[in-house]
Amino acid sequence: MAEPAGPVLVVIPTYQERENIALIVKRVHASVPEADVLVVDDGSPDGTGELADEMAAADERVKVLHRTEKAGLGAAYVAGFGQALAGPYQVIVEMDADGSHAPEDLPELLAALDSGGGADLVLGSRYVPGGRVVNWPAHRQLLSRGANLYARLALGAPIKDITGGYRAFRRQVLEDLDISTVASTGYCFQVDMAWRTQQAGFRVREVPITFTERELGASKMSVEVMLEALYRIATWGVAHRFRRFRRPARTA
Repeated sequence: MAEPAGPVLVVIPTYQERENIALIVKRVHASVPEADVLVVDDGSPDGTGELADEMAAADERVKVLHRTEKAGLGAAYVAGFGQALAGPYQVIVEMDADGSHAPEDLPELLAALDSGGGADLVLGSRYVPGGRVVNWPAHRQLLSRGANLYARLALGAPIKDITGGYRAFRRQVLEDLDISTVASTGYCFQVDMAWRTQQAGFRVREVPITFTERELGASKMSVEVMLEALYRIATWGVAHRFRRFRRPARTA
C-alpha cells in the first residue's frame, strides 16, 4: 500500500462498546500503524469512555472525545469530523466499534484514495464484486439490500452500498460540504454524506469489504432510525427531481 497523502484519523463512535473498543483500536494500529484513532463516546454507562481514556494515556495515537448524551450516530460523526478538521488530518475514516468493519480492510480503502486518478470518498462496500456479509440472518440481508435499492431509486445514485458506514474521506470533502448543516442523526447519515459528496462533484469509489456481524454487545438499529431514513431519503429524492424538472423549464 502506498503511504496515505497526509495524516490519517480513524473516527470510531461508541455507546456501550467496552467489550469491543480495545480490540478494534489494536487491530487498526496493526493494519495502519501511523493512523490516529479518535473515540467519540456518547456517555456510555458501561465505562467505554473511561477505558478509552486509559488507552489514550498509554498511546498518543489514541484520542477521546466525550459527549454527555446519546445523540445519534450522525451527531457523533459530525463532532468527530469537526475535531479532525481542527487538526492536521488529511484523511478521515469512519469505522464502527463493534468489529463489523474489519480494520484489516483499511489499507485497501486508503490505497483507493491514491490509485487510478484517486478518489475523494472511498466506500467499503458489501455489494460490489468481492464484497460479502458474514453471519447476518436472511432478514437482515434483505433489509440492508432493500434499503440500498430504495436509496438508489429515490436519489438516482449509482452507489451500490450507500448505507454502509466504513469509508474514507479526503479532508477537502468535509471542508467543502459544510458538515455543520448535516441534520441526519441515525444511519441515514451515511446516505446523506455519500449523496452530498456525489452531488458536489467529488469522485466516489467503492471497494469490496467483508462485513461481519458483531459478536459482542447489541445492535443500535431501531424502528425510529429506520423511519428517519425512509422519510429523509424520500424528501431528498423528491427535492432532487423537482430541481431537475425546473432546470429545463427555466432554460426553455
